[in-house]
Amino acid sequence: MLDKTIKEPPQRTRFVDIVQGFTKLAMRAGMMQPASFDMHELLQKAQQSAGSNDFGDPWFRQPLAVLLQSLEEEANLHEAGAFVAMKQCEKVLEDRLRAQQWFERHPEILGRPLRSSVFIVGPMRSGTTRLHRLLAADRRFAHMRSFETISPVPHPGFTHGGHDPRITLARRVRKVADLANPHTLAIHPTGPMQPEEELGLLVNSFWGMKHEAQWHVPGYGRWCEAQDATPAYRQMARLLQLIGWSQQTSSLKPWVLKTPQHMLDLDALLKVFPDARFIFTHRDPLRVVASSASLAWNQTCIYSDHADPHRVGREWLRKTRLQVDRMQSARRQIAPDRVIDVHYEDMDADWRSAMSGIYDFLDLDIEPAQPAMVGYYNSATAMKRKPHRYSLTEFGLSEDTVMGELGQYARKFEVPQETHTASR
Repeated sequence: MLDKTIKEPPQRTRFVDIVQGFTKLAMRAGMMQPASFDMHELLQKAQQSAGSNDFGDPWFRQPLAVLLQSLEEEANLHEAGAFVAMKQCEKVLEDRLRAQQWFERHPEILGRPLRSSVFIVGPMRSGTTRLHRLLAADRRFAHMRSFETISPVPHPGFTHGGHDPRITLARRVRKVADLANPHTLAIHPTGPMQPEEELGLLVNSFWGMKHEAQWHVPGYGRWCEAQDATPAYRQMARLLQLIGWSQQTSSLKPWVLKTPQHMLDLDALLKVFPDARFIFTHRDPLRVVASSASLAWNQTCIYSDHADPHRVGREWLRKTRLQVDRMQSARRQIAPDRVIDVHYEDMDADWRSAMSGIYDFLDLDIEPAQPAMVGYYNSATAMKRKPHRYSLTEFGLSEDTVMGELGQYARKFEVPQETHTASR
């Protein structure tokens, strides 16, 4: 909730400092090697681990090279943060190699249709998660789960219905995230089996805002903003086919998908998913910017001793403005009958009524889905931690500054300013 009394952002936990201290000692003792962001070395390690050298479409090497340069020159990571970043890159490379192995072993995977997918598109912190999980409760849709966005590619020994170590890994990742900074899970509550966005499928191409929300990599972010994202979206589609195959879900089910990255890349999305339908979400820009900055801050402060909240605030105001500008430009090419706009305030006031309008748009009967949606709301309430509190002040921003950048967008889409306290 927007709380004007907050003047300083929260700090990471002591756990991070302890891990950092042990990492530095281990490196000094020669027990650990410092992180390396040499692309050739990372590629070789992944190839040795996976026993393959086929990464698929080589386009990913371009964003990877820029990201590695930004990590080395801009991110100002401490030793433990750099080591984690290196390991994340290694894992993504191994996932790419293993995905190609699955495609070669089971060519039917790439024959699975991806028809009439429903994309929820909105700025960060505009209510996309709530809407996504409500639709995911409807078994007529296919959806991703949290462990699948962390690890999109099944392990080599995967069998349908068998033990999946990716779920165990997701539980461990969640525990470590909670130890490092419990504010992150208060902002975005989740669990291994919870419906989750497809962000990890774009990360598989080293693409997108996930990296910018985790590390200070402005050079990488600006580079991405000037590129055509189509190759990343093609890889995302291939991984969706793999995930659907691994879930043994019907290929006739439309996917329900969401990630704020789509705000920047609608042109590319439309090339890869030409029959997609879109639910655009809108929220008071004051909340969107402050909450986005809070989310990014609570991650970047984990990996660096030099994270600057005011710099984070400026960047996510700029990024939010770019998101809404790109979205408005690209949606002109989408037929009106494939688009619906939904306001956060309406979902907050009466989610059942708002969802009824969405189901009318999708030409579906909402009745069969309502019990599962109520079940989601009950479980979400049980999972909920302390409210997510944030302010513009802690990130060096004012209401006038934010509305000067985003006021025109708010007026065009008739986005009301929230008059009550909101918890996301």
